[in-house]
Amino acid sequence: QVQLVESGGGLVQAGGSLRLSCAASGRTFSTYDMGWFRQTPGKEREFVARIRWSGGSTAYADSVKGRFTISRDNVKYLVYLQMNSLKPEDTAVYFCAAAPGYHGSYDVASYNYWGQGTQVTVSS
Repeated sequence: QVQLVESGGGLVQAGGSLRLSCAASGRTFSTYDMGWFRQTPGKEREFVARIRWSGGSTAYADSVKGRFTISRDNVKYLVYLQMNSLKPEDTAVYFCAAAPGYHGSYDVASYNYWGQGTQVTVSS
């Protein structure tokens, strides 16, 4: 089992940067694909980024490609989401999630474990 705790959210002006962190517990962390999703009130949770268990492959939503970078540290059991050139439309609660190796995808249903989320607010 994997427990996930996000941190690093906050209020930032448009054009600014934030780095989100997701701390994982559980000795099997390095076998899981990790994803970041976001959600705004009244909308479905949407895919942001995914990184394979090995860190060797990443994928991004078109809306964040070139601005966000996902990375992981399998020694420290951490996953990061570096967010640059933030826009007001990036405002959301951001969640990290874990899926069995090679099963992580754009689909929320492919992830077994979720954190509680961290709020990111981008002001114009």
